Amino acid sequence: MATRTPFGGQGRPGGFDLIGSGSPPPRDVLAILGVLFVTFSLQFFESTALIPRLLQLTPLVLRGFVWQIVTYPFVGTRGSGFWFLLELLILFWFARDVYWRIGRQRFWQLLLWGSVGAAVVAVLVQLVTMLFGGSLTAVPFLTMQGQRMLLTIIIAAFATLYGEATIMLFFVLPIKARWFLWLEILFAFVFGLLPTKDLPGFLGVCTAVFLTYSTLMPGGPRLVLHNWRKRAEQLILQQRLKKMRRRRRFDVIEGDRNEWIH
Repeated sequence: MATRTPFGGQGRPGGFDLIGSGSPPPRDVLAILGVLFVTFSLQFFESTALIPRLLQLTPLVLRGFVWQIVTYPFVGTRGSGFWFLLELLILFWFARDVYWRIGRQRFWQLLLWGSVGAAVVAVLVQLVTMLFGGSLTAVPFLTMQGQRMLLTIIIAAFATLYGEATIMLFFVLPIKARWFLWLEILFAFVFGLLPTKDLPGFLGVCTAVFLTYSTLMPGGPRLVLHNWRKRAEQLILQQRLKKMRRRRRFDVIEGDRNEWIH
């Protein structure tokens, strides 16, 4: 994956041109990558495999393992070694620019707010599904586990902060960064929910995207929800007026932006 951006340096997107940007690698980001790599490696040794299992988000959180809500995004998810390293590389690319743009404190607040909020929603969904007939999947939370959750939050943050930057999806398709907010949800649906039936994990990803986007927008989540509600009300009103015009043959004259004159 690569991007084309017209500038580089601290506080700006340096680009993912496989050459590097003017921004030095933040120590916090390197520390996160190191923790992910270590916890990923621990899973392959019988004597240490229990450690990441206790830190990952599992149904045991409902039995008192509440620390998993905080620790799970920093535990490398087991899978193909090649794809894991590729995910770490992509995470580094995006996290570097997000870190220098918002600063250390907001960077960590964003990670914790997005991951904890996503975990709470996912756990509640899992609890409800267990109460009404059992879980849909034998391995819940798989879609949002480990570095995948960090990727979700960081890419959503980049898409919000640098919406006009161009990202080369699969090194071929040029796409504006802002569209990755929807692409993340689409990928979680296609590659997560459909093959694994992991509804808690899918809704956790959706929650992380929303929390990240709304946190970085002016006014925060409350103002974002308010604006969405007003837009929905306006759309419903317009549809009702169209039906009235067709059924009763009313002549509808559009007045001000938020007014309709009959």
